Amino acid sequence: MYHSRLKGNHYEVGYHYGQLLLKNNKKISNQPTFIITNQKRIFADKCLSLYQKYYPEICQEIKGLSDGQQIPYEDMYTFLFSMYCFELHNKCTCFAFSIENTIGLGRNSDFLVELEKLYMNCLYRCEGVYAFTGNTTAFIEMEDGVNEYGLAIGLTFVYPKIIKPGFNAGMLVRYLLEKCKNTKEAISVLKKLPIASSQTLTIVDHEGSMAIVECNCNQVIVIEKKGNENFVVTTNHFNSHEMKKDRKVEIDDWYSDLRYSTAYQSLKKYNHSLSIEIAENILKGKYGFMCQYDRKAGADTVWSVIYDVKNFQILRVEGNPSRKKYKEDQRFQFLK
Repeated sequence: MYHSRLKGNHYEVGYHYGQLLLKNNKKISNQPTFIITNQKRIFADKCLSLYQKYYPEICQEIKGLSDGQQIPYEDMYTFLFSMYCFELHNKCTCFAFSIENTIGLGRNSDFLVELEKLYMNCLYRCEGVYAFTGNTTAFIEMEDGVNEYGLAIGLTFVYPKIIKPGFNAGMLVRYLLEKCKNTKEAISVLKKLPIASSQTLTIVDHEGSMAIVECNCNQVIVIEKKGNENFVVTTNHFNSHEMKKDRKVEIDDWYSDLRYSTAYQSLKKYNHSLSIEIAENILKGKYGFMCQYDRKAGADTVWSVIYDVKNFQILRVEGNPSRKKYKEDQRFQFLK
């Protein structure tokens, strides 16, 4: 996993990012998932005007990235804007919990092992937006992260039955981390943005407000914790009554139901004694199937992270948590 510190305006950080990869002999257009088709070009061109309207800074960052990588801008934004809308590789498990002196978000990122050397942990301090740290398999887009105000977000991908021009999953996470201070604000923003892909977003803030947001181009459904449960949890399928019809059941979702059951039942069992240790054990697969993939098949948990937004602590495993230990990352500065 690369570690980068990115500071300046959005174009500058994009350019620096692109140059960093290029100097390490990593060209984005050479990776196997960089597939540009006419269908994707048409779709991305329709998305471009929406990003220019709602998030012009990210267009500048993509331009910087393309210049730093020496890749045509049109190819780069086509690759990024169409992500999560046409492929089905990204899988993950995410949950948030709040009890006594701990408020946390835990997430396993499950992806292709052949791309492990391209995965990034980033510290962003861009001009005019909130600072954040996040992890990604998708370059400029983020898959989980926490910002300076203690707002933590993690995505889980749901293969879409229908797409429309708009923001994809990774861009939604990036936007919310840069623009929102708390869960309420993030949900309000999500209801206003045009959405392209299908996903769930697990959101928690430093005051313990949490929710799962299931959303696609047609609906945004907010799921809050139930009854006396001190947690919310999701994997790679929709659970709300309103969104279940939009699940594409015939695809390989890497044991999404089994992972959900393991996480939910474990969180339920330890509901009144939840802790960072319990969160680690869930993500490690100590209570049932979670990350026990066969790497020989090309898939694995490629990182695991826990954000304790109450105590301003970040724990991360760069690899499968069943085989490696969590280490604290103290580089990011929260507002306290």
